[in-house]
Amino acid sequence: MQVKYEWRKKEKSIYLPKNIPEIIDIPQFNFITIQGEGSPAEGIFTDNIGALYSLAYTIKMTAKKMNVPPKGYFDFTVYPLEGIWDINDQAKACFDGTIDKDDFVYKLMIRQPEFVNEKFFLQMLAIAKQNKKNPLLDQISYQCFTEGLCLQMLHLGPFEEEPASFEKMEQFAKEQGYRRISKVHREIYLSDARKVVPEKLKTVLRFQIKKADL
Repeated sequence: MQVKYEWRKKEKSIYLPKNIPEIIDIPQFNFITIQGEGSPAEGIFTDNIGALYSLAYTIKMTAKKMNVPPKGYFDFTVYPLEGIWDINDQAKACFDGTIDKDDFVYKLMIRQPEFVNEKFFLQMLAIAKQNKKNPLLDQISYQCFTEGLCLQMLHLGPFEEEPASFEKMEQFAKEQGYRRISKVHREIYLSDARKVVPEKLKTVLRFQIKKADL
């Protein structure tokens, strides 16, 4: 009997870091993604997450039930929700150090196992659209990302307190002879914000780095 692959056990260095800064090299992974703009408090943000999970579970459950599964198939635990965050061009042009949540630009994503290639993704997307008439499914795409050299840490607490963690991370990078490439960053959500009080939220924060100029 095949043992289910669980990312919490097999990939702790990537998904369960300590709450102190650390340097890590992230290889290429496959994702299903959906893009959006505006505050996370808006309904469309939650709707985007719902569409993404709908497809993620369609992939998991359909592959598991197939008489002839895709090449390289293995049962797995669905990966956590991730987000890449930035601000729009207009906000960048007049940036004064403060951020309005309405200016956010984001890409939400859920990582996929290696056996999920673009062809299989399209097959599963078609099935998901048959099962649920959700127009947001049309906005989901399949993409490969290689983050490369990054700095990450586990942030404990409300999202609003993330700047303090980023400050620690940037100071650590400087001490180690690196610098942050841009203000774009990735968040990995280990807690369900609908079910966990803000003080107990666990979020992996990560941004790309490179050697500081001499």
